[in-house]
Formats: sequence, C-alpha cells, structure tokens
Amino acid sequence: MLKLGVPSKGRLMEQTFDWFGARGLTLARTGSDREYAGAVEGCEGVELVLLSAGEIPRELAAGRIHLGVTGSDLVRDRLADWPDQVAELAALGFGHADLILAVPACWVDVETLDDLDATAAAFRRAHGFRLRIATKYHRLVREFLQDQGVADYQLVDSQGATEGTVKNLTAEAIADITSSGETLRANHLKILTGGLIHESQAMLFAARGADWTNGASEVLDRLLPTLGLTRPQGL
Repeated sequence: MLKLGVPSKGRLMEQTFDWFGARGLTLARTGSDREYAGAVEGCEGVELVLLSAGEIPRELAAGRIHLGVTGSDLVRDRLADWPDQVAELAALGFGHADLILAVPACWVDVETLDDLDATAAAFRRAHGFRLRIATKYHRLVREFLQDQGVADYQLVDSQGATEGTVKNLTAEAIADITSSGETLRANHLKILTGGLIHESQAMLFAARGADWTNGASEVLDRLLPTLGLTRPQGL
C-alpha cells in the first residue's frame, strides 16, 4: 500500500479532500469525528492516514508515509536539509500564510532589518541580555536572521498566542505566521520592511526515504497521472 498522510481536521483537511476530489480521488473520513480513520476511492492501493499537519513532516522524514500534505513552512522548519528528505510534488493553492518578523508599532525608529540589528545591539548594552524574539519556527527564523546579518538576539519558544508575548513582556519581537495581519494590528505590532521570512502554502510532498518497493512505486505511477502530476527526479 502507498500511504498518503493528510491533515486530520479543520479547514485544511476539507480543502485537501476537495483538491484530491477535483482530480478524481475521493478521500473520506470514516467512523466518528474522534476516529482517525479514512478511505480512498479512485486509485487502488492508496491508504489514507490522518495526522496533524505538524506530525506529517516527521512521518515523511521517517518514511512511515509515502506522500503527505502539510504546510511548506512546517517542512522547512522541522526537517534539516529538507530537499534531501522530501520531494515537492505540487503546490495545492490553499493554506496561504506568511512567516514574518514583527516588532511593536511604537518602535518608530525600527522599520527595517538593519534597524532591528542596531536596536538589538543597543538593547543588549542597556539590559545585559539579548533581545528576545518569540517563535515556534526556530530553524527558519535563525537561518533568515543569519543570512540578513542580524545578531544579538535570542529565540524564545512560543507554541501559541505568539502575538501576545510582547504585551506580556516575555519577548520584544515575534516571528509568526499571519494571513491578514489583523491579529498583529490588534496587538499593536508591525511587520518589518524586508521581514518576510517565508511565503507558506499547503504542499503535496513525497518521502524520499520511504519504502517504495512491494508495489508502492507502481501505485505512485498510477496515481500521479490521475492527479495531473509527474514523478520527480530521484524518487
């Protein structure tokens, strides 16, 4: 069997089902709302695996699923050297969100990344510790700031309500996903010019390290034309 991992609930699950359904593959949840079981019609040999979007990068990397739908931000943040572990099969056109860097709106002299770098250095001199940036996207943010030459900061982990960390005095800035920017504005934050870290959307990925023997490769060859896709190199 070829195992296809998709988000287990919410709008992302519904949009994923719609995307596959429009291409002739019917995905459905079976059992009660509390059961993580599903069924597939339209291509023999495909097994549906329902997971949280955050679990799918890990399961792809481990080779426990062959294909998976999740955000491009999650794959890039959670998998080191992600192109060696997964192949991008398709951008699905939904789940759009931007990973951005934001600071308090009252920081009138901080508009760019260069301003942030200067402010971070001044903050450390004044307070004796590095400026704190709250985020759950540690790898993406660290690599971005390193590329941009920003130093004298520390990342503090935030797994929820990141926009409130500045008001709660647990961070001075944030790096988080936003769609409309309304939550940022409600919490008196502004996006830095040049502070776009990653434009994320839902993607269909294939696991390079999965076991493609025992018929899984043949199932993929039948599935990809149904979805209007071609097999990537090296898979």
